[in-house]
Amino acid sequence: MSRLAQTAGLTDVQQEILATVRDFVDKEILPVATELEHRDEYPQQIVDGLRELGLFGLMIPEEYGGLGESLLAYALCVEEIARGWMSVSGIINTHFIVAYMLKQHGTQEQKDHFLPRMAAGDIRGAFSMSEPGLGSDVSAITSKAVKDGEEYVLNGQKMWLTNGGTSSLVAVLVRSDEGHPEGSAPHKSMTTFLVEKEPGFGEVRPGLTIPGKIDKMGYKGVDTTELIMDGLRVPADRVLGGVTGRGFYQMMDGVEVGRVNVAARGCGVAQRAFELGVSYAQQRHTFGKPIAQHQAIQFKLAEMATKVEAAHAMMVNAARKKDSGERNDLEAGMAKYLASEYCKEVVEDAFRIHGGYGFSKEYEIERLYREAPMLLIGEGTAEIQKMIIGRRLLEEYRFQG
Repeated sequence: MSRLAQTAGLTDVQQEILATVRDFVDKEILPVATELEHRDEYPQQIVDGLRELGLFGLMIPEEYGGLGESLLAYALCVEEIARGWMSVSGIINTHFIVAYMLKQHGTQEQKDHFLPRMAAGDIRGAFSMSEPGLGSDVSAITSKAVKDGEEYVLNGQKMWLTNGGTSSLVAVLVRSDEGHPEGSAPHKSMTTFLVEKEPGFGEVRPGLTIPGKIDKMGYKGVDTTELIMDGLRVPADRVLGGVTGRGFYQMMDGVEVGRVNVAARGCGVAQRAFELGVSYAQQRHTFGKPIAQHQAIQFKLAEMATKVEAAHAMMVNAARKKDSGERNDLEAGMAKYLASEYCKEVVEDAFRIHGGYGFSKEYEIERLYREAPMLLIGEGTAEIQKMIIGRRLLEEYRFQG
């Protein structure tokens, strides 16, 4: 067991869960991750294994068949999974954002209907905010829902759905001006709809099309797609929480969980990069000795390990803050920002330690080098995190003149 990124204060059950996940990563993910990634192949056998371990129900309350664990336990499991292959942690993440939103904001009927099957892994979740023309500007959403009797008719195009093809439930944020006249604040006219569909590509239900996978530089294996709604009819009882106009707040609550998750993924990828770097540095010889004995490499390893430790500590703090029931957008923003930036730097240092071999697909660090940039963007860019952090700091440190 590595001495880096240890977490104090865990229960015996949490320690057992983490040990089980780490063993699964070492035996079932790391040996096949690079091969599957190069083929851009969905890791079905790995996902089935995670389902058998009960990880799809990790944070879902016991009354719905889940394990009822904390965000901290979930984040630490994600960290371990990302150490094996970041794409697998993405499959888990989107599922849990939807489950969390249902648990926090869903009606009792919605919880009873969805959460037991999500805990069992029979329903896989995805969520959708982004659109082709808006990027980080959520207020610019143009997809729209119009009331028609006991249904809503949804039209529009969404972008960057993780699990877009393999999911069977998508939480979709659209504009619904019902009760919110034109000119009112944009975030007050948004609603989250729970859209059930068949897994797969093409027309997965009348009015809903999932085109093929988007071809990406990294983050392969997991399916990232668009979502096109053209006259999609959704029953009114599939408005999350049963009331329109609350979608923006519901999604932002879910994104806070997602930012802790992205921070955890950054920690996991950085840990793996450090492991690869420190191992290679002891095997590669130059000028008659292992390069690990050269001071320049020792300095690099020291910096890498310190960044791994710092990012892990901030991620744990953000998760514990959310678990306590307190507002954690400041801590989650800081953790996501630091962990993703440090991940990129640690991966690049490990790449440099490998020298020319780091450029070869035979070495695992090549895969990590392509995966790390996604974390700089996912769940909000560094610039968005800095805006959140800056605004919250000004709230906390308001000048009294």
